[in-house]
Amino acid sequence: DPDMPFVPSMPEDQFILVEEGDPTVIPCRTSDPDAQVTLVNSLDKSVNALYDTKQGFIGNFPAGSYTCKTMVKGMEFKSDEFLIYIMRATSQLPVEIEALKTVYKTGETIVVTCVVFDNEVVNLQWNYPGKVKEKGLIKLDDIKVPSQKLVYTLTIPEASVKDTGDYECTAGHATKEVKENKKVVITVHDKGFVHLEPQFSPLEAVNLHEVKNFVVDVQ
Repeated sequence: DPDMPFVPSMPEDQFILVEEGDPTVIPCRTSDPDAQVTLVNSLDKSVNALYDTKQGFIGNFPAGSYTCKTMVKGMEFKSDEFLIYIMRATSQLPVEIEALKTVYKTGETIVVTCVVFDNEVVNLQWNYPGKVKEKGLIKLDDIKVPSQKLVYTLTIPEASVKDTGDYECTAGHATKEVKENKKVVITVHDKGFVHLEPQFSPLEAVNLHEVKNFVVDVQ
């Protein structure tokens, strides 16, 4: 089709996610298999890469914007713009789980954090006693400086005794069959179980060089 030398691309094909170091395809295909196609970057500079008429340009491309060009009867045509995003993903999946404390009283807010290091795209699932009732609130912070880490925070407001149990996060690698599981045990008590009875006043005076004992009964 001389009026449309580039096969129209789907919107989802214009955003290309690729793992660091992996080759990828910029899928600008022509309706004429003999067309001469050039790949240019956002600075309109030509990029050397292998061209396959059935796939597009194949190679290891830096992150950024790319466009294909071709000439038909002396007229220049441009393809849609393709955006390449390089994601960091290691073959290992370092994960840590952390709870500020593991013993709570009824009514307090439980906070558990799961951190995934050196990977930008993972599938993370939480398992915890209140999951069936969707009691937890989940927040994600994507931190890139000084190093890459995904911080998933699970918050359980107004905890009850029923929230006692295993809190587990399972991280799955975006492209590889790698999973990592970490858990922490949380206990929620109906009420406080420590009673303190100080045997002194809120304000005490002591003379210079005087030795004075402060006694507290603990039950």
